[in-house]
Amino acid sequence: MADIETSNFQLFRDLISEPLIEKSSTTPEKKTKRNRLGRKSAIKPVVAKPDEEVNDAEELAEFIEYLAREIFQSLPPELRTLTYSKYINDPILQNKCALPLTDITTTLILNAVPVTVPETLDTYSLLPAHRTTSEFLIPILNSYVTTTTTAPPPPRQTRDLADGCEICERSWIPLTYHHLIPRMVHAKAVKRGWHTEDQLENVAWLCRACHSFVHRVAGHEELAKEYYTVEKLVGREDVRKFAEWVGKVRWKAQ
Repeated sequence: MADIETSNFQLFRDLISEPLIEKSSTTPEKKTKRNRLGRKSAIKPVVAKPDEEVNDAEELAEFIEYLAREIFQSLPPELRTLTYSKYINDPILQNKCALPLTDITTTLILNAVPVTVPETLDTYSLLPAHRTTSEFLIPILNSYVTTTTTAPPPPRQTRDLADGCEICERSWIPLTYHHLIPRMVHAKAVKRGWHTEDQLENVAWLCRACHSFVHRVAGHEELAKEYYTVEKLVGREDVRKFAEWVGKVRWKAQ
């Protein structure tokens, strides 16, 4: 899977897992008869061993992985790779993904789901009471589209999400934000089709040393055209070697 498709699958798997975990962790109470004290034939209660519980959890995880993959891979390509940027720049996609999803859209999606999915859900009694497979999946599909088409927070509000410099990974040093598409070429980037307007404020949180190094090794246009993500920056050998070296530079405790 491509990076976007992989992250979207992980989101979809998480959405699928929530009701299945809730269903699997809820067991109906059974009424038991009291046995007379001292009765030799009394049936002793069976207590699940810890390793049995672990195995059950592992099996559930494997089942969720299988089910999520079967359904996700049956989705139309534009849904598997859906992002906020694609959504706001494609009127046709906006119409198709208007929330809540229309009956026509959900029917087309659900008709493509393998028949093994409803059969499996029914076999293992994982559907909530009085709910069909469609009723089970439609809220999940709506949540998936809602999440993937929601605008990201303003760049400066993402500081708390950064554990450290996104290049050298030093976590104890002050960070600055680096415009992945330099502001000086914003107009040109949109005019020439390098990027869409919603991508112009994408930032990376870097320490001052890495920030300065990035601007030393590439000009504004080159950064905008070739190195507009952290992954592309660290893909450069010179940036990677610098990160390895500067990551070892640490201040002595005062």
